[in-house]
Amino acid sequence: MAAEQIDPRVAREMMRLGDTLIDVRSPDEYANSHIAGALNVPIDRLAKAELPDGPIITTCSLGGRGGRAAEMLDRAGRTAFTIAGGTKAWQAAGLPVTTGAAP
Repeated sequence: MAAEQIDPRVAREMMRLGDTLIDVRSPDEYANSHIAGALNVPIDRLAKAELPDGPIITTCSLGGRGGRAAEMLDRAGRTAFTIAGGTKAWQAAGLPVTTGAAP
C-alpha cells in the first residue's frame, strides 16, 4: 500500500489522536517556521532515525520531500501519510505554526 496524501485538517486530527508528525526539511528550514508539534527529522537522516511506533505523518514546505519520505517509510513497512501541500497548505488552512528548534 502506498503512502496516502491527507488534508491538513485530517493531519491535525490524527495528531490530536496521538499520531506522530515529522517535518523532513533541514533544521534551518524547520526553525524558520514549522507545524506546532512536528518533530524535525531531515529526509537524509530518515532511514536511520528511531521513530515512535504507530502511524507517521510527514511534511515539508510544499509536499515533495514529505511525499518521498512517506513513501520511504511505507516501503520500510511503516504506516505513513503525507500532508498534501505541506506546511504551506497547513498554514493556508489557518492551522498553527511556530518558529525555533523545538516542536
